[in-house]
Amino acid sequence: MSDNQMVLQSLDKGLLTITMNRPDRRNALNPDMTRGLVEAARRAQDDTEVRAVLMRGAGGTFCVGGDVKSMAEGRAPLPFEAKMANLRRGMEVSRILHQMPKPVVAQLDGAAAGAGLSMALACDLRVASESCKITTAFAKVGFSGDYGGTYFLTQLLGSAKARELYLLSPVLTAHDALALGMVTKVVPDGEIDAAARELAMQLAQGPSVALGYIKRNINNAEHLSLEACFDGEAIHHTRAGETADHKEAAKAFVEKRKAAFRGQ
Repeated sequence: MSDNQMVLQSLDKGLLTITMNRPDRRNALNPDMTRGLVEAARRAQDDTEVRAVLMRGAGGTFCVGGDVKSMAEGRAPLPFEAKMANLRRGMEVSRILHQMPKPVVAQLDGAAAGAGLSMALACDLRVASESCKITTAFAKVGFSGDYGGTYFLTQLLGSAKARELYLLSPVLTAHDALALGMVTKVVPDGEIDAAARELAMQLAQGPSVALGYIKRNINNAEHLSLEACFDGEAIHHTRAGETADHKEAAKAFVEKRKAAFRGQ
């Protein structure tokens, strides 16, 4: 368990809720928050008690990206190599969330911009509140983009749309993002907490081994050959068929009842 108060962690019934906690700065990223996010993501990946993850921000905003105000105030200069290494370490949060064999839901309310949007795109599902504003933001502050956003958006929407959203940096409404396929669902502002948690808890109570392999299959499809993907599917499908959860689901199907999954 972390004592980093800029990133809060709460585990309940297999669901790890990770909360970015700088509401006074709309959860803008600073070095302490970045370290806390990587630590929380690694905990989510490695802790066998964690079966799914909910990423959210405190105070009604997901994350507006890097702390541009702090950047404008200036810091002690660092060599290029040190700055790049620091950034790359922080970016690990997106890689871990995307690759770990556990489903991750992002709760988007208020705003998701810059690296905040990149982290949301690294997640598997995104639930947005109706008033949420979504933008890549980088070009408007003279940056090219980090935290994997160009990769995830290109994979999600294709190269042409990713170019448009990065080069022009429009501010999208939640319904705009839904129409593009950037978010999974849009709910009224007053329902966002309950809706995101309900979806994430549904995954946390699901057949965890099979869900992890589903995620791995889809990640494989991003870069492996057809034959390699087929091999992976055959291995994972066969392994899932040996789980207690599969046997319970088959029994529940015959008995016409809801399966009770244990994540094993």
